[in-house]
Amino acid sequence: MAITTTARDLPEGVFSLLDTDLYKITMQSAVLKHFPRVEVTYSFTNRTPHMRLSREAFEWLRAQIQKLHNITLSEDELQYLRQTCTFLSAPYLHFLQNFRLRPSEHITTTFTPEKDNGSDGDLGQVDIEVRGLWVDTILYEIPLLALTSEAYFKFCDKDWTYDGQVDSARRKGLRLLETGCLVSEFGTRRRRDYHAQELVLKGLQEASTEGRNRAWTGKITGTSNVHFAMKFGIPPIGTVAHEWFMGVAAVTDSYKSATEAALSCWVATFGKGVLGIALTDTFGTPTFLEAFSKRIPRFARTDTGAATVLPSAAAHDASDHLTTTSTPLQHTEYDRVEDGASEPSSYADIFTGTRQDSGDPLEFIKVMRRFYDDVGIKQKKTIVFSDSLNVERCIEYRQAAEAAGFQPSFGVGTFFTNDFNRASDGLKSAPLNIVIKLSSADGKPAIKISDNLGKNTGDSSVVADVKRELGYHEKAWSDGDESARWKTASAAA
Repeated sequence: MAITTTARDLPEGVFSLLDTDLYKITMQSAVLKHFPRVEVTYSFTNRTPHMRLSREAFEWLRAQIQKLHNITLSEDELQYLRQTCTFLSAPYLHFLQNFRLRPSEHITTTFTPEKDNGSDGDLGQVDIEVRGLWVDTILYEIPLLALTSEAYFKFCDKDWTYDGQVDSARRKGLRLLETGCLVSEFGTRRRRDYHAQELVLKGLQEASTEGRNRAWTGKITGTSNVHFAMKFGIPPIGTVAHEWFMGVAAVTDSYKSATEAALSCWVATFGKGVLGIALTDTFGTPTFLEAFSKRIPRFARTDTGAATVLPSAAAHDASDHLTTTSTPLQHTEYDRVEDGASEPSSYADIFTGTRQDSGDPLEFIKVMRRFYDDVGIKQKKTIVFSDSLNVERCIEYRQAAEAAGFQPSFGVGTFFTNDFNRASDGLKSAPLNIVIKLSSADGKPAIKISDNLGKNTGDSSVVADVKRELGYHEKAWSDGDESARWKTASAAA
């Protein structure tokens, strides 16, 4: 069944630079400061390869990608960032004010039909490659994923409508709030389209109002999408992604020290206690916790103001004092401690908490409890859960986390923004499971191990080498099958 005429009249594609996740903006700020000359590549993976795009969908996608060049930061958006995201420096905001995506230079798209009949209906696999300076290309990931999902559900799977989306989001929100959950919407990258995400946020806003009226302890804390945060007047939520740790590891070519280097540069960019939710699983949580327990050094100096005028400026200016692309980051000595003063803080001390994004969440709670107890940290810390969530899982993880002395919070994505049933028979209309990951930095492979075998990304030989180097051990988790992350229509029956 086709989407309604009203839906077809709605804006399509991506039309705001802020229609992205906050952590892409914070990472771009850190990349500008520390790695403005690093060349990178990104690769696209469809973890649901049986869900193929048609040639017509691909051509629409390619046209929308080229339109990204037309987007610039508006004056209202700039003022919003200045007032709301006070952790973003003036030099970075000046850079962003002049920033332009240049897809014709950076992006290569290909369509490989299974059977080439030369028709719009030919089905095939899509490949997307992004190549350029890290600071110039880091903002492509979220719009490319959102556009790919939109293309699929605009041309290939049209057996759905928007009917009931506001009420569905409202009901989900009410269940979560009634049970005391703190929830953010994290669904931009796999949304069915822009309008679907907007309807979800309307429903969550309604739930939030009702929850406040009933004095429930649960709360809708915000959205990862900066554009919608601005539009709905709610907080933008996010800190950092795997990409940051992957890139630093590739650039430094030292996986044993990369996590500490990434944490050090992050704190050097934003300050202690700012953007303080740490992602633990890029190279496995045990490796992360080794770095997390270390004291915070004085940082390698990377003067504010470098490469602040135009995108790619660092490739042409004399910013020779910045960290380069060829040698590991060098840290100076730890902060000196005067007699009688307390020991320097560790990263675990100053970070508000951690984000769990792969592996068994219940086991992660136990690991973090043991870690904080072992290092003597008594203050209550936060765990943000963000992996394949639904209402039941949020409620289960909240109870377990609170019982262990944590403040749990939840970033819910696809379950909000791409949870549809087929219009024809009411069965599940499955979302695409697609990702775009950093594949190289400074000419070296960028990889991710995570706490779940199904989320390993990058060159398999490098992944294997790094696992051996770090002493990484695979752990099984019954819900870790990425190919079956969401139920198919037949399974939902």
